[in-house]
Amino acid sequence: MSEAMPVGTLLGFDYGLKRIGVAVGQTVTGTANPLCILSARDGQPDWGKVAEIITEWRPAALVVGLPRHADGSDSPITAGARRFAGRLQGRFGKTVYLLDERLSSRAAAEVQSDGKRGQPLDDLAAACILQDWLLEPQAAQALGETTEE
Repeated sequence: MSEAMPVGTLLGFDYGLKRIGVAVGQTVTGTANPLCILSARDGQPDWGKVAEIITEWRPAALVVGLPRHADGSDSPITAGARRFAGRLQGRFGKTVYLLDERLSSRAAAEVQSDGKRGQPLDDLAAACILQDWLLEPQAAQALGETTEE
């Protein structure tokens, strides 16, 4: 990657058509935690609530999970996640990283507490995505970067 890795607070997003999970993480400690789940309508959140979260946490960058099939090919929701990431970058002027999120929902289910069984995992999935970025930021692609595939 050509630009320096961000330092400080980061926000992670698990994009979905009905719900978008949000997590907060810190590069200094290398940890990520679930923050909230935003309702979405056809993949569109309440952008006012997103703005409130960004204003409150003042992240250095944003990480959006990129849904893919197990074989690495795009899933039907991949294009929506890319559009969401582009809107985040356009609205808030933050660097947005896209990170392959395969298996994040499974990882979230594994860390889910017994008290939340049957409840949405989107915030936990966002924390898993962000934790993966914190462990291996070079695996992500900054929005707007091109890669040879």
